[in-house]
Amino acid sequence: MMFGSRSGTEATTGQDKVVSMNHFRKGGTRSPLRQAEAYWTALRRGDDVPSRSQIDPRGLENILSNTFILERIAPGIARFRLAGSLINEMAGMEVRGMPVTAFFTTEARKQLSAAMEHMFETPAIVELELQIEAPRQRTPREARMLLLPLRSDLGDISRVLGVLVADESTASSTSQRFSISSIEMRAVGKAPGSAGFKAKPRPAAKDERRDVNHPNPGFAETQARFQPERSLIEEAKALLERSRAGRPAATAEASGAAPAKPKGAAHLRLVVSRD
Repeated sequence: MMFGSRSGTEATTGQDKVVSMNHFRKGGTRSPLRQAEAYWTALRRGDDVPSRSQIDPRGLENILSNTFILERIAPGIARFRLAGSLINEMAGMEVRGMPVTAFFTTEARKQLSAAMEHMFETPAIVELELQIEAPRQRTPREARMLLLPLRSDLGDISRVLGVLVADESTASSTSQRFSISSIEMRAVGKAPGSAGFKAKPRPAAKDERRDVNHPNPGFAETQARFQPERSLIEEAKALLERSRAGRPAATAEASGAAPAKPKGAAHLRLVVSRD
């Protein structure tokens, strides 16, 4: 069956409107990269970088085979902490614990190390255009890699959320190497549509007492104020004053005054004779 239109004496069969399906093969589109970057951006708070603990595999369920996590172990060197099945298939082995530069050519390793150092220090987003070079491969195939910086549990930027996509399935029993065609680095700026955290200014000293116990209708009642606690010396003085008020005789005796002699009381008289 032919679909087309007749124009004059020429018949068109619609071949000029055929859409190539090469871009829709497994791993052939950039959608996994954009999906990972959108997920990473959604985790940001203001202009900060997300932490490794915020990454949830359920948020990247559709692209887990293309996803990996890197850990910075030295300047320009990062090793795989986690890796999807696609990365293991392309390497022909389990890549966990191996440096990411081991899968690049000698010349590309220097470029990747410099790009990763820029990513950690700036921080920045790094996107790489790669060429897959295999020993039994006739022509090199294209691939793309996205590196997104993350914070560790200590707060330093030493983790990476990475995504790798290729033109087609590249499962092989032999290790494959990458060469770098181009590197795009974008500094991490403020997340769009999000405001940075700002602390609420504290009230002035003269207004602080007035507002410290101000009632908030509908939430809580006014709380009673705490009275200042007296020291032990003040309590001892108050106890002494109460005891003095209850016993005036004891107060006079404590003050050192001699008691008055009662009138008409008996007494002894000493008489001395020198006869």
